Amino acid sequence: MKALTSTAKKLNQKPQKPLPRQNKMTRFIFITGGVVSSLGKGIASASLGALLQSRGYKVRLRKLDPYLNVDPGTMSPYQHGEVYVTDDGAETDLDLGHYERFTGVDARSGDSVSAGKIYSELLTKERRGDYLGRTVQVIPHVTDLIKEFILASTDDADFVLCEIGGTVGDIEAQPFCEAIRQLGNSMGADKALYLHLTLVPYIAAAKELKTKPTQHSVKDLRSIGIQPTILLCRSERPIPLDDREKIALFCNVPVERVIPALDQKNIYRALLAYHQEGLDTEVLKHFKLPCKKAPDLATWLKVIKKIENPHGQVNIAIVGKYQKLKDSYKSLIEALFHAGIHCQYKVNLFWIGASSIRENNIDEKLKDIHGILVPGGFGSRGTDGKILAINYARKKKIPYFGICLGMQLAVIEFARNVLGIKDAGSSEFNEKCTKVIAMMTEWDQAGIKQKRSKSDDLGGTMRLGAYKCNLKRGSLAHKAYKLDVISERHRHRYEFNIKFKDQFENKGLVFTGLSPDEKLAEIVEIKDHPWFVGVQFHPELKSRPFSSHPLFTSFIKAAINLL
Repeated sequence: MKALTSTAKKLNQKPQKPLPRQNKMTRFIFITGGVVSSLGKGIASASLGALLQSRGYKVRLRKLDPYLNVDPGTMSPYQHGEVYVTDDGAETDLDLGHYERFTGVDARSGDSVSAGKIYSELLTKERRGDYLGRTVQVIPHVTDLIKEFILASTDDADFVLCEIGGTVGDIEAQPFCEAIRQLGNSMGADKALYLHLTLVPYIAAAKELKTKPTQHSVKDLRSIGIQPTILLCRSERPIPLDDREKIALFCNVPVERVIPALDQKNIYRALLAYHQEGLDTEVLKHFKLPCKKAPDLATWLKVIKKIENPHGQVNIAIVGKYQKLKDSYKSLIEALFHAGIHCQYKVNLFWIGASSIRENNIDEKLKDIHGILVPGGFGSRGTDGKILAINYARKKKIPYFGICLGMQLAVIEFARNVLGIKDAGSSEFNEKCTKVIAMMTEWDQAGIKQKRSKSDDLGGTMRLGAYKCNLKRGSLAHKAYKLDVISERHRHRYEFNIKFKDQFENKGLVFTGLSPDEKLAEIVEIKDHPWFVGVQFHPELKSRPFSSHPLFTSFIKAAINLL
């Protein structure tokens, strides 16, 4: 080691640092998937995390994505779904939203990594000379960085659950699978467990469930040196014991560790189903931990009871542009669902493409709607339809909730139709308009001045993460939160032009939430309206099934009042 350090000093290079030291008490669960994507690895990981929590253990969940993008921030919502933002400003995979909603544990930037981020760090280190002139290879250099990510900052957890994106056999996922193989080998069976999620399809013509896809998936996994400890078998029909015994025999897994993962009425039932099938019990048995005491699932039973016994129904229109892939609005859907749980009402969502709204069809489009929501988004497509929907909500006194772009467009609508600024707009869409919304170039973050410009990388120009906001007493927001100061997560690069503030307030659109320095508008409301609120942040990211976000709860209550 002395010789290595000496050589590094001579070359003005840093010796390669060792892997983070592992907490001897921390146990790792590696979750992989096979056969097809979208089997529900994220829900399975989150459910298992919540079950272990309910038995008194501390958990941390992580996502390793094989795609080469550095993060999902600049990826199309049609391809990737929503971008989930953490308190510390990381743009991550939507599965981190599942983790937070099920466990209540706030994710951190260190809980999400992509192959792109790994390779970017690798190349930076190589250019800097950290590898001392060695040939840089997938093994050990890429796999070491992946292991370093997995092991970092895990001292506060009893269990770390690491979900590997994609499916076994994908060329992009191979370094990640190799890294967890190496970790499992070095840790030993008493510290590592491999959970593999597969598909057991039902062939209607043959009237049979087929186990062969699962067998082949496990064969692929074993070919790279990983023997699964537990199999989760996704199926739309119950899996008979003889089929489970067949899977156990061919996959070298005890039959009690072939766990059915059947379709459920709602995702929060998955947790109860996994427990009933013995998933958490088998995990604890593997780690030789006590499992006689049943988990405390009272909170989840209460949530399920409210979901399945609603007092009524309420209709909410979501006027957006990414309806082709509902995962683009995953946290938003769940937040509305959570508010429905709190109020014990079923929330019916009506998806209305913004581009389809015209003045001559808006009455028909929004017929029998009790609340209108315009979510966040980027780009000019569909903005005219959204503004028409906002105008309709304002004039018809229908509860309106605008989030991020939904708030900005509410300000533009008010400027055009109430203040008479006919060319009011955003510099995002038109540089020649009266810019009531403009790109942020400077703001304060924990006392540090942040600066951005249009020449910065697209993914680096946004205000990301949690920021504080002061609420105006007596406002709808203050009544909902019951707090003077809140903290919410942001993801935007355009902001209300604060120089217009007095003009708006004189006409009835008031700014009830401002940044601590009062330079950034966070919440707007309309005085003479039963419920009209726009927020610059994304409140949906902090909603939980057992703790509905106060603004969503207030919005749904206002919509129920229209019934």
